[in-house]
Amino acid sequence: MSKTVATTKMSSRGQVVIPESVREQLGLEPGSQFVVLGQGDVVMLKLISAPSMKEYGELKRRLRQQAREAGLRRSDIGKAVKRVRSQGR
Repeated sequence: MSKTVATTKMSSRGQVVIPESVREQLGLEPGSQFVVLGQGDVVMLKLISAPSMKEYGELKRRLRQQAREAGLRRSDIGKAVKRVRSQGR
């Protein structure tokens, strides 16, 4: 992946424009969402994107394995939901 270097500045309202060359390289579109991290003099934007179906499948597999290892059963889900909903009243 090639790197694009560009400069920008912040407006009086705290808005920063991501330069067109960077938007094009990363395929960013209006409405793209980011996590903003700041430390010292570094500000980093990390694109938030939905997992691919492959990543989702792997996550689901790992969660099911952890649930089995913890001794959870499918019937436990309904009970947990009922318990949480009753706490909100």
